Amino acid sequence: MKGKFITFEGCEGAGKSTQMRLLSEYLKERGIAHTVTREPGGGQISEEIRKVILNGKFTDMTDECEALLYAAARVQHLADTVAPALARGEIVLCDRYIFSSYAYQGGGRGLERRFLEEINSYAVRNFMPDLTLFLDIPPARAFERKHGADKEDRIEQAGEAFHRKVYESYRALLAEYP
Repeated sequence: MKGKFITFEGCEGAGKSTQMRLLSEYLKERGIAHTVTREPGGGQISEEIRKVILNGKFTDMTDECEALLYAAARVQHLADTVAPALARGEIVLCDRYIFSSYAYQGGGRGLERRFLEEINSYAVRNFMPDLTLFLDIPPARAFERKHGADKEDRIEQAGEAFHRKVYESYRALLAEYP
């Protein structure tokens, strides 16, 4: 039996981790096998790539490099964590996935959608989510909920205008992928 792949999307501080934790507790109470993971990360190599992507010292990283690192971490994450769990018939709960790339690197950074689709083609072709849950909280409210941006996180430090573009991109994606 193939498992189910459920992803959680939204701006920084929207509550994705909290909702995933609550769903995980619900599944655990009912004895339903599941894996909780995140992007970037979810495996040893992907977690190391995460450290590079989010490192606040790397302010000169190009947008294309950032997008390629996310795509590389995603492919490794799929191999190490997602695919094996799905093969075991588990539900996979993932904090962020492909729509984050479209929103952050596409909407936020202004990279062409075609480029993002090409570098993420393996993921899209083989591992599209069965369900994506978007937590619709505007970035100003989300950052207020988490008491500001993480000073060590390069993405969170990108500024209000960037995060507004990300949010608007997510809203456009809702129309495209209802």
